[in-house]
Amino acid sequence: MSVNPTAAELIARSNRLGSDPKNTNYAGGNTSAKGTEIDPVTGEPVELLWVKGSGGDLGTLKPEGLAVLRLDRMRALQDVYPGLDREDEMVAAFDYTLHGKGGAAPSIDTAMHGLVDAAHVDHLHPDSGIAIATAADGPELTAKIFGDKVVWVPWRRPGFQLGLDIAAIKADNPQAIGTILGGHGITAWGDTSEEAEANSLWIIDTAATYIEANSRPEPFGPALDGYAPLPEAERRAKAAALAPTIRGLASADRPVVGHFTDSPEVLDFLASAEHPRLTALGTSCPDHFLRTKVKPLTVDLPATASAEDVIERLGTLHEAYREDYQAYYDRHATADSPAIRGADPLIVLVPGVGMFSFGKDKQTARVAGEFYVNAINVMRGAEGLSTYAPIDEAEKFAIEYWALEEAKLQRQPAPKPLATRIALVTGAASGIGKAIATRLVAEGAVVAIADLSLEKAQAAASELGTTDVAIGIAADVSNEAAVQAAIDETVLAFGGLDLVVNNAGLSLSKSLLETTEADWDLQHNVMAKGSFLVSKAAARVLIDQKLGGDIVYISSKNSVFAGPNNIAYSATKADQAHQVRLLAAELGEYGVKVNGINPDGVVRGSGIFASGWGANRAKTYGIDEQDLGKFYAQRTILKREVVPENVANAVFAICTSDFSHTTGLHIPVDAGVAAAFLR
Repeated sequence: MSVNPTAAELIARSNRLGSDPKNTNYAGGNTSAKGTEIDPVTGEPVELLWVKGSGGDLGTLKPEGLAVLRLDRMRALQDVYPGLDREDEMVAAFDYTLHGKGGAAPSIDTAMHGLVDAAHVDHLHPDSGIAIATAADGPELTAKIFGDKVVWVPWRRPGFQLGLDIAAIKADNPQAIGTILGGHGITAWGDTSEEAEANSLWIIDTAATYIEANSRPEPFGPALDGYAPLPEAERRAKAAALAPTIRGLASADRPVVGHFTDSPEVLDFLASAEHPRLTALGTSCPDHFLRTKVKPLTVDLPATASAEDVIERLGTLHEAYREDYQAYYDRHATADSPAIRGADPLIVLVPGVGMFSFGKDKQTARVAGEFYVNAINVMRGAEGLSTYAPIDEAEKFAIEYWALEEAKLQRQPAPKPLATRIALVTGAASGIGKAIATRLVAEGAVVAIADLSLEKAQAAASELGTTDVAIGIAADVSNEAAVQAAIDETVLAFGGLDLVVNNAGLSLSKSLLETTEADWDLQHNVMAKGSFLVSKAAARVLIDQKLGGDIVYISSKNSVFAGPNNIAYSATKADQAHQVRLLAAELGEYGVKVNGINPDGVVRGSGIFASGWGANRAKTYGIDEQDLGKFYAQRTILKREVVPENVANAVFAICTSDFSHTTGLHIPVDAGVAAAFLR
């Protein structure tokens, strides 16, 4: 499919601007271009507006992310604009100006792009520009920094009237190349795509240069005693200890996934005297507070406070935060307002440690954290030159609970069954573990793939997607310190833990007399002891979160079936099987379900079979190794070969809400082996 040259030029400019975080935040801002195309109905040229559609990201924008409108019809909407009281109706009216089929839905900012008399328009959210836009003396700073090339626009909610305002400013100020939008961002324009981009960058860079040259030395005030960042190892250990409790609090209304940030920007901000005042003021740019809530929950204890003291304080702070947010909603909600979307924080700040951010998935949580770093940069710039003065609370509420924002949220697809679930699967670089991780990701979970080989674990994780979906970590499950490190790494990557699959294993097929003490110890250390260590470390997280959870053991048919030449393996599998029963009885009071899966004859893709076990079992049964899978299938009731995906299916099923009342169960995945029926 060919792309109009003007649209192609717009895509290239958008990608350049959006890929540099100094220019705009993720999914923030929009760009446009005006040009002509042949109308397929009349065969005559028609003037069009290409503009980034609702919900897109400039850095990754593609042609299908553009809304395409007939410019004459779009501008004709000025004649029917009903005024500010009925502003929202204009977004639906854009649908009647669309050209062709497909394309993205027009955003609220479409009017800004269509009404301004310039061929190319950029609206961006740079930290430097928003710093000027949120300064108490923003109008004076705008004139001082930019002269008459950039015009101040007082805060107005995005919409048709703002488009009319900027169009009028452009007409009245022919020398101007753009505007500072009070409390919000910047807009720039040009006769060519190159000129618009250059003007945008000039505004951004000029603002940044001025701030750097003129900011007072300590924009956030002097350092607070006891609030300095902890050393890295101590900081991350404390973060891992706090994370489960914080995620549990952030999930009081609905479960969320987390992200941890301990960047210098965050740590320095929290070490400064003015951070309590500034965090209470909240963010200003709509893109910021729509993803971070209007303000964060900030722990009011020094970095020197113990993790136990912080955890105790968090309960009180969370209760106060919820009451404050409910009061904010009640102050501004009307009969037509959408229902409150939850009163839990999306950003939690801990001095000396860092920032925990939350969202419906890992990407949303990570981006929320990035937005709050943007907000910190904005506050630094504004405080360095003046005083930070975000838009007022009523305006924030009007945007947060805007009918148009609610409609956007309602258009989102329904979550997958395991959405917001955080899983750790051991021995997951191959075979059954890899199949389990793959299925969990497909059903919406995020997964830490743990394996003895870090390289193999990371390779398996990369096959499943980005680090927002899966990470690979090293884990020797027979070593308690290594297990704790793996749990901590999972918690810091995703905010917590919901689902643990004890899958790591190995086997040496030997008779009683051939089995050495070392053989016995090796298998028991990895499977019996390893499952115990992983379950113990995971249980601490699950209990602290207070969100329930699942622990699943991949045991074996051999845990109940007595076969030849298999004493060490079968004995340790029986140990695992009874751990399921013991832990189900012990952890039930915390809402944690513990269940087991008993596979058999999983030859295809199995790391155990590939390591010599298959050859030994084939020798035991007097068959060729390549026929082992078929052999196992023929001895089953169903005459079906068991593959790793069958085991993964059982793990998924037992962790869904359909089995919310099932614990202590062992599920056979063996195609039917009567001798292994549970009795």
